[in-house]
Amino acid sequence: MKRRSFIKKSSVSCLALGTLPAFSFAQYQEGEFSIMELMGKEDIKLYGEGINLRKEAHDAFLEMKKAANSDGIDLKIVSSYRDFYRQEGIWERKYQRYTEEDGMEPMEAIDKIVEYSTIPGTSRHHWGTDIDIVDGYRNVEGDVLVPEKFGEGGPYEDFKKWMDENSKKFDFHLVYTDDPKRKGFKYEPWHYSYAPISIPMLTAFRGKNILALLGQEEFMGSEHFTTGFVNNYIRNNILDINTELL
Repeated sequence: MKRRSFIKKSSVSCLALGTLPAFSFAQYQEGEFSIMELMGKEDIKLYGEGINLRKEAHDAFLEMKKAANSDGIDLKIVSSYRDFYRQEGIWERKYQRYTEEDGMEPMEAIDKIVEYSTIPGTSRHHWGTDIDIVDGYRNVEGDVLVPEKFGEGGPYEDFKKWMDENSKKFDFHLVYTDDPKRKGFKYEPWHYSYAPISIPMLTAFRGKNILALLGQEEFMGSEHFTTGFVNNYIRNNILDINTELL
């Protein structure tokens, strides 16, 4: 595959995201995370069978799960840590389906993918801090990660109300809210992030030259990325999230 040349079209100063306010925590500082770790290319220690989170996030999740269970909610993880190569597989399957089966043009397919799925190397699921969760007590047919199923009258309505009232007590915050002014990824009422670690990780990640990093990757469709597309993706998909996680 021919490597892209779009990196040359833009200066480093407009690519780095370090001009935004920085956050720090007592245990985790942004400099502690390598770029390979941030991009899901480095093995990290994960905890809990079927949980697969960093130790602090794992422990906080178990406390939250215990509290929810006492209120009749079974917090069940659908997805947590995903490395770069698993995300790459998700991306390429969707790209093939949209372009080959549905006949979409490359950029049309890419725009469709990034409604819900991240570009490999940019997923918050690479960090061991983020989870997609539902109520395991509910018997739901088909795809469980559908926004309508978390709304009024949906099978996960009680789960969503409980999380709205309690998740922050355990430092888990909804990432992609239903704020009508928010751009980027669509509303995901199932995706929560453990803030004490994910905030410094995002701070570290946004200080990197993401455009240049993506220019070094060669997965299906990446040859169609342009400077404008990637800069918009950074602004809208990576950074236009719940402000409590910035």
